[in-house]
Amino acid sequence: MVKAVATRSIELESIDRLEEKIRLLVGVVERLRTDQARTSEENARLTRELEGARARLSAAEGSSAEITSLREERELIKSRVEEMLSQIESLNL
Repeated sequence: MVKAVATRSIELESIDRLEEKIRLLVGVVERLRTDQARTSEENARLTRELEGARARLSAAEGSSAEITSLREERELIKSRVEEMLSQIESLNL
């Protein structure tokens, strides 16, 4: 009878250890799920920020091309005005 109680005690001790390990595992899984949800939210936020940055970059590139075009046009107008002024000066002499 004493041997049966000792054997049962050993069996319960093993089950108690297993139960504790399962509790720890459940805690780890819950933390991982929480971390995964947080990471997914962060990923979505960063994706939105990246899309916004790409849109701003595209707009900036368009503006840069427009500025380049306007500068070229300004230089052309400047050279034509200088040419006209030169022609006017030659008339006064």
